[in-house]
Amino acid sequence: MNYSLYDFLQIIDNFVWGPPLLLLLVGTGIYFTLRLGALQFSKLPLALSYVFKKEEGVTGKGDVSSFAALCTALSATIGTGNIVGVATALKLGGPGALFWMWMAALFGMATKYAECLLAVKYREKDAQGNMLGGPMLYLEKGVGQKWLARLFAFFTIGVACFGIGTFPQVNAIVDASHIAFNVPNEITAIVLTLLVAAVTIGGIKSIAGLASKIIPTMTVVYVTACVGILVNNAGAIPSAISLIVESAFTGQAATGGFVGASIMIAIQAGVARGVFSNESGLGSAPMAAASAQTNSCVRQGLISMVGTFLDTIVICSMTGLALVLTGVWSMDIEGARMTTEAFSIGLDKGFGPMVVAIGLMFFAFTTILGWNYYGERCVVYLFGQRAVLTYKIVFVTLILSGAFIKLDMIWLIADIVNGLMAVPNLIGLILLRHVVAEETNIYFEALKNTIRSSADSKVTSA
Repeated sequence: MNYSLYDFLQIIDNFVWGPPLLLLLVGTGIYFTLRLGALQFSKLPLALSYVFKKEEGVTGKGDVSSFAALCTALSATIGTGNIVGVATALKLGGPGALFWMWMAALFGMATKYAECLLAVKYREKDAQGNMLGGPMLYLEKGVGQKWLARLFAFFTIGVACFGIGTFPQVNAIVDASHIAFNVPNEITAIVLTLLVAAVTIGGIKSIAGLASKIIPTMTVVYVTACVGILVNNAGAIPSAISLIVESAFTGQAATGGFVGASIMIAIQAGVARGVFSNESGLGSAPMAAASAQTNSCVRQGLISMVGTFLDTIVICSMTGLALVLTGVWSMDIEGARMTTEAFSIGLDKGFGPMVVAIGLMFFAFTTILGWNYYGERCVVYLFGQRAVLTYKIVFVTLILSGAFIKLDMIWLIADIVNGLMAVPNLIGLILLRHVVAEETNIYFEALKNTIRSSADSKVTSA
């Protein structure tokens, strides 16, 4: 039997994203949820308040503010996964895939908290005086396994160059530009390459500054447009949610035009696309968290946890509901075109596609910048500062070539390197689980004492 390259990659992808990795990803999230007392639910209001409240008396080392660090992480997570990835998940696994995206995200919030806490705890300065942190540092310094740290860094560079960081984002931008504005692919690829090269020269402060402006603005615009689709189809929302939940457990789609997907495919598509979107357990966000100016690893872990909530529970849900409500998930279209069609039907044939195109271009652009930074941090860890220029040249070259690779091949490559990157990070989280629990207990005990002392002071003064 003759196998094509696509067939070969499909076999590897099925192996990497088989039951072992799915159990490891979800299982790690479930463990931390139970060990930390469902912290992602009970402490979410506190985490949200920290996002918009500047930490007082910060003496800790860091390169950018906690909010800018979150925006840098969000710049890498809010991208094609929220718009194209959700469409791909529903195409593969039916509406039920969205339910499994939700489950992966809810438990993934605890995972994101743990990995970002560890990133700040074990971070250090590089030769240039910039913060260097993430799984490679806590695997080396916390676990004491440098080979695992190197393996993670190697896979991360692979994801940055061949996975989330380049090809899916470039393809999405090129597709969106062509669909909405009829711009030739070659022109978009050249302009995008020049813009990426210009911004990445400025390093983390330049990337974080741009992300802090683009991400909040575009998130509000995109979510508002999605809400418009929900309002226009308000009567169909209950049946859409029912279809999503029912399909998650039956593996069969209740709408014609779609060959019923098995439950396993729905779970696999939902979890894989969910991880692609919010990156919980992948180990990427900790590298941005490590750059935050903060005194507390727990506080930054809480702030970083909000990223998964915003990315999947808010934005991916909006996209998924729009696809189900408009019925486009069962049409013979895929990727950006599917989401564009949903917005065209749900809003307006002119305005709807424009929102998707602009959202895709800005989200995907900032994702490229965020992953350029992640890859750079791992290059510094493995090879030192001297290798950064070579890495940036290679990265920019790949951006240019990404416009001419087929969509199905792009998602396969991205899935494979994503899965490989997650494995050493999840091993590190499990081995350092006691450190996470100890730091969490110390922080909240101190916070409880501070609140109690403040209350006693008010009573005394009264």
